[in-house]
Amino acid sequence: MFGDEWTRPGFYPERGRCALRLYAVAPAAAELAQKFFRFGYGFMSSRHRLIVAWPLALLVACGSGGGAGRGGPPDAETLLTDQVIVAHRGASGHAPEHTFASYDLALEMGAEYIEQDILPTADGVLVCVHDDTLDRTARGPAENCTGNVSDKTLAQLKTCDMGSWFNAAYPERARPEYVGLQMPTLEEVFQRYGTGANYYIETKPNTSTVQNVEQSLLDLIHEYGLYEGMVERRQVLVQSFIPSSLLTMAALDPAVPLIQLAPAGASNAALLAASYAFGIGPAIEDTTQALVDLAHAQGLAVHPYTLNSAEELASTAALCVDGMFTNFPDRYRALLESTALDCPPPIR
Repeated sequence: MFGDEWTRPGFYPERGRCALRLYAVAPAAAELAQKFFRFGYGFMSSRHRLIVAWPLALLVACGSGGGAGRGGPPDAETLLTDQVIVAHRGASGHAPEHTFASYDLALEMGAEYIEQDILPTADGVLVCVHDDTLDRTARGPAENCTGNVSDKTLAQLKTCDMGSWFNAAYPERARPEYVGLQMPTLEEVFQRYGTGANYYIETKPNTSTVQNVEQSLLDLIHEYGLYEGMVERRQVLVQSFIPSSLLTMAALDPAVPLIQLAPAGASNAALLAASYAFGIGPAIEDTTQALVDLAHAQGLAVHPYTLNSAEELASTAALCVDGMFTNFPDRYRALLESTALDCPPPIR
């Protein structure tokens, strides 16, 4: 299955012990892989299931451990409890997600990271939008503003109003200036905030088969002077639900700090990422003290998603997670400024 990689010099420095561990963990890796990819695993052939399971087994058997030792913490204002505030799609509880209004507000509210979901356009530009399709958040000409994001050119997407849906959905938070907001490109985000912000970027499954999204992302990180900050203090974190995307990024540059996201019900399987990731992003319903302790024992940071109520934020912060995703960064910051939790320093 693996061709001549096993005999290639330098493929793995401990092939003997690695192989023994591989046969020991392969059945468990296959079982965890099935849970982890349950949303698509059932449609795979037996051969494709092996393709998924065996790399996971290799990572468990031969991995080098978590990324907690990479670099030092980013500069951050002192809080009573030091955890990482990640603004989920910006301050998306207050303003339309993935717009400059949302990102600006998140930074004003004291978020340490602003999150970008990225997808490629038909003409190869990385844009910041969560859904694969435009129908939920875009308003405008149907030929430009409905259907798959990756089927549209950037010029088409720039005709879409990305703010009006928010005013209609949340009239109590509506603002006239939200009408007509455009979808930003990732390059525009880097141009606007530069090295003065921290970025938490998600690569997503999409319909593009011709563009290497990971390479395009890495090129932009270099172009806008973010590489040094990313490597030295994790100014950029790259996350995905798709292990193959993170492994592609790791192959391009192993210094990129990676976060393995996990769908609800599969967060324990994300612990398999200890050999290639800096941390994991479990669903809120899976975030337990046991999971946090297991992840920390492997050197993995834990950043659950998505917590919004004061009660959720307080109870999950008390588990000594390392940070959280929230639509309301002001609420999370208020908690950390006012509450001294008995937690060890977070993995940063």
